[in-house]
Amino acid sequence: MKKSERIKNIMNLLEAEYGRAVCTLDYATPLHLLVSTQLAAQCTDERVNMVTPALFEKYPTAYDLMAADISELEELIRSTGFFRNKARNIKACCEMLVKDFNGEVPGTMEELQSLPGVGRKTANVVLGEIFHVPGIIVDTHAGRLSRRIGLTKNTDPVKVEKDLMKLIPMEKWTQFSHWLVSHGRAVCNARKPDCENCTIKPYCEFGKNL
Repeated sequence: MKKSERIKNIMNLLEAEYGRAVCTLDYATPLHLLVSTQLAAQCTDERVNMVTPALFEKYPTAYDLMAADISELEELIRSTGFFRNKARNIKACCEMLVKDFNGEVPGTMEELQSLPGVGRKTANVVLGEIFHVPGIIVDTHAGRLSRRIGLTKNTDPVKVEKDLMKLIPMEKWTQFSHWLVSHGRAVCNARKPDCENCTIKPYCEFGKNL
């Protein structure tokens, strides 16, 4: 089977299984999504969604977060892990948003990556969700599944992203990322993948070798 046909079959099966899978972070504004994605680093979206209502009620704008007391901010986000570093980055990020972007979230990869604490993963989430710019979002699920399926051999997220960009049609980049996350949570988890109930097993390097 040609690689292009294999990829097409995988995409069709994932789409049939998960349809219009979406970002699972709750947000009301572009800033809320940006901050939530920063908080989601090495933390579950579920936990972040438990933390952000109180956070954004107290600090709804970039101006508010920029001026936030660091100790109070740390306490609000403590349960997301690495809270001191995240708090510093959020304040610095919002300071730059106010200084350089009038308090608004910018809409290009270059501008987003210029913000403290914002890498390609966070930038791609914001670009895809807010600005509808296609992007491959490589979180732990997407990286793990891409290697298991046999779409990449790389572990570096940027290299994984580039590998997937060559294989997946651009208009499907964001959606494919959400499918991988959904499948990683539901079936192909880190410790014990449920290969027997996996719809893409016939096209998966890991699954077909069991």
